[in-house]
Amino acid sequence: MDHNIYSTITPEILALAELSQEAGTIDPALYTKYDVKRGLRDLNGKGVLTGLTNISDVRATKTVDGKTVPDHGHLFYRGYNIKDLVTGFTDEKRFGYEEVTYLLLFNKLPTPKELEDFTGMLANYRTSLPTHFVRDIIMKAPSRDMMNTLARSVLTLYSYDMLADDTSIPNVLRQCLELISLFPLLSIYGYQAYNHYHNGDSLYVHQPRPDLSTAENILHILRPDSSYTPLEAKLLDIALVIHMEHGGGNNSSFTTHVVSSTMTDTYSVIAAAIGSLKGPRHGGANIKVVQMFDDMMEQVSDWTDEEEVGNHLRKLLHKEAFDNAGLIYGVGHAIYSKSDPRAEIFRSFVEKLSEEKGLHKEFALYSLVERLAPQIISQERQMFKGVSINVDFYSGFVYKMLNLPMELYTPIFAIARIVGWSAHRLEELATNGKIMRPAYKTLCTDQLYIPMEKRPDNT
Repeated sequence: MDHNIYSTITPEILALAELSQEAGTIDPALYTKYDVKRGLRDLNGKGVLTGLTNISDVRATKTVDGKTVPDHGHLFYRGYNIKDLVTGFTDEKRFGYEEVTYLLLFNKLPTPKELEDFTGMLANYRTSLPTHFVRDIIMKAPSRDMMNTLARSVLTLYSYDMLADDTSIPNVLRQCLELISLFPLLSIYGYQAYNHYHNGDSLYVHQPRPDLSTAENILHILRPDSSYTPLEAKLLDIALVIHMEHGGGNNSSFTTHVVSSTMTDTYSVIAAAIGSLKGPRHGGANIKVVQMFDDMMEQVSDWTDEEEVGNHLRKLLHKEAFDNAGLIYGVGHAIYSKSDPRAEIFRSFVEKLSEEKGLHKEFALYSLVERLAPQIISQERQMFKGVSINVDFYSGFVYKMLNLPMELYTPIFAIARIVGWSAHRLEELATNGKIMRPAYKTLCTDQLYIPMEKRPDNT
């Protein structure tokens, strides 16, 4: 450890950290001995049933001759197949974020009039930031991590809400709609503030436009010239829709249920969900995919050579390349085995954008890795289920083609998932269940108290 960098980690802290690690380490064999579902999952990756939800459904198995076997993945929002929803609004040449938000919150597809009114409501809430909030909160002491900036902004909004602690459904819905509308502004303004104060970039603050969709407003607010192509806005809109929701068991949505069950305020709940999504095992995975491919493009001389690309993938698995973690990022999922429907939706649109951007070779490399990686992982690793690419595999590439700064990759995920979090919070409050309190088996043994004068001095 470089103490020039980690100067606050003193020798005393290092010594105590060793004691802490020793105290916190549990023999992995004990999880098997006591049949503990570590990570709330079994060996096949299936989650332990902890609740009920009517918001979405993630399916990756089917029944054949009375047995459950792996199947291609399917994702349903309120009973509607995500592929049908995306096909519907893209074929009819409209944006889907606002429409699918309505569906997830209210369990019905909106009529044209309902969608118009709802879109107008979101546009109105998008202008509801308190006076001087951008200057006094976002612009001051900007964080290098945009998820922390986003969480801080959300928690600060509590102070401006006279009904902050009111957990009635009408008030919570109002709070959720405001946060859904404000997330793009809080994220992008936070990024621009950090870039201005720490990197010396010019500071420009574009106001949202009520005539633009959420996806269009993101590009309008972020880019200095506010310009974008129809395909760019369309693909960003699809990205938001397919990231909106993924069942109650994903870590951040489960966090939303857990914290909501305490009957705390909406701002605390959403800040907790943001903290969950920030983690590289959850919302930060697409960044790792982009970084892995950037490294691969430098290490592999011929991107079309299957043997050379395959050997590099094996090096990744053997901890001999990139970050030496032994992972091929963007491949594999806790639930999906044969396919991730979100990745399937993305692929055709990603190919179109790569053509528009002149990135044919890069897309071809992604396609080759998509085909080779599952085969190589199956050869190299003991698998309890199949493996395929997940949504993160292409989402980072999409954001890179859209020239979105990497610092905003996970906040873009949050801008989408705030819709799902809101639906889960409202569902938890409407159901009015008990506070969540799962059981942990203690491994402590009873000890006799030792008076101070009789304690051995090991210093």
